[in-house]
Amino acid sequence: QVQLVESGGGLVQAGGSLRLSCTASGRTLSMNVMAWFRQAPGKQREFVAGITWSGGFTYYADSVKGRFTISRDNAKNTMYLQMLSLKLEDTAVYYCAVRYGAIYYGPGAYDYWGQGTQVTVSS
Repeated sequence: QVQLVESGGGLVQAGGSLRLSCTASGRTLSMNVMAWFRQAPGKQREFVAGITWSGGFTYYADSVKGRFTISRDNAKNTMYLQMLSLKLEDTAVYYCAVRYGAIYYGPGAYDYWGQGTQVTVSS
């Protein structure tokens, strides 16, 4: 079992920035990929960014490339999502997730999920 706790969400104006954190505990040695997903009201949960835990390889959705940066601190078992130049359409609940297998963009392939943190971008 892996427990995930997100933090850092909030209300920000368009063009602003936020940094999300996700701290893992439990069976963390077997983690291979950590990722951020988001879900806006009435929409499906979508992949935002992912990172391999050992090699640090990163993956991004096209909609956030160049604006969001995913990183991790292995010693702290913590993953981050630095979000810059936020847009109205970035408003969503952001979830972190863990997968024991290789990187995958579909939410159904992830083994553990956090409770989510709300990000609201206002005009």
